[in-house]
Amino acid sequence: MGETEYLTRKEFAESQGWSPSYVTKLAQQQRLVLSPCGKKVNVAATLARIGKTADPSKEGVRHRHEQARIQRDVYGAIHSDAPSTADPGDYQGAKARREHYLALLAAAEYNKVCGETVERKRVIDAAFLYGRLMRDTMLGLPKQIAADLAAISDPWELERTLTDSLRKALDDIAKLGEDDLNKAMTQ
Repeated sequence: MGETEYLTRKEFAESQGWSPSYVTKLAQQQRLVLSPCGKKVNVAATLARIGKTADPSKEGVRHRHEQARIQRDVYGAIHSDAPSTADPGDYQGAKARREHYLALLAAAEYNKVCGETVERKRVIDAAFLYGRLMRDTMLGLPKQIAADLAAISDPWELERTLTDSLRKALDDIAKLGEDDLNKAMTQ
């Protein structure tokens, strides 16, 4: 069982991306679950209570506020991470950099929505599984064809049989791997 996390009201507000006045409002509505001493907020219990007592008609407002926070964080990241090549008073240069990064973010989001980009973890996982499938299939091949190859004395026949067996194994891997890759990309 995990340890209960307690934060001050200010820390709780910061952890949720809320203003301290909103946490005060939650306290006035008796939606905060406090520690036994009454000075700190029980994070998990408070979030559960807020979820249970949320007004479903306010979902649109919640979504708008969430988008505003995301936008604020994007602007903040742009201003803090963008390399400054112009002087600090160059308003047009700063505005152009901001618009450039916003356009890049919009393009990335568009590509994600259109299905032109995929999550990196899914690709890495699928590649790992495909590599394991290939390794296991190729390492199992000698056991499958050893007896057949031992009975062949003609070098040309031996080469043809070995080539056919390798081609069949690689074709099987390609079919199975493609199915697994497609399945991983659509999940």
